[in-house]
Amino acid sequence: MAMIRQSSVPEMLTQSTDLMTNPSVEKFERYERYGTLGNAAVYVLAAIAISAVLGFVGSFLPGTPRPSFLGVFDTILRGLAQFFIFTGMVYFMGKKLYAGDGTWDEVAYTFSLFIAPLIAIGAVITFIVTLFAWIPFIGALVGLIGLLVSLVLMVVQIYYAYLGVQSSMNLRDSTQTLIVLVLSFLASGLIMGIISWFL
Repeated sequence: MAMIRQSSVPEMLTQSTDLMTNPSVEKFERYERYGTLGNAAVYVLAAIAISAVLGFVGSFLPGTPRPSFLGVFDTILRGLAQFFIFTGMVYFMGKKLYAGDGTWDEVAYTFSLFIAPLIAIGAVITFIVTLFAWIPFIGALVGLIGLLVSLVLMVVQIYYAYLGVQSSMNLRDSTQTLIVLVLSFLASGLIMGIISWFL
């Protein structure tokens, strides 16, 4: 087994750009051993922090709820928890259901390379929509465009996740890959719901 190396955030940005502009199982395979859970945590944390700060700044705009520092930290903690629970479930389901031979490091690192940029892009879109929301006609138009872009980003994220599962867990069967993704999504949603219930 090849040794996993550490990547810096600038290296991860370069890898993300390459992976997202030329997505393929082979491309995901190329980068899966370039980092660890720790690298994934730093990268996703940076994107979630950007999202939380933009949300906080946007809350000062007209017609938005007042800001809360506690809300920023809550967003960051929940976002990180959600990322690790989901990638942990992908690893667990892939290994237990279909004998996938990837590692949690590979799953988390691979997923971080597309999830972190998509979080940041989504945050910028939300901020732009918030920025124009108080202007009657323009706000509605920008909101509609923002919704459409968000839907496209969701489809793109599902596609990248599909390739990421195939690569990081070495599952080449489409049905197995989809089952792992759907069950991981449902299980992580249930776990996050339980966590939210108690917090």
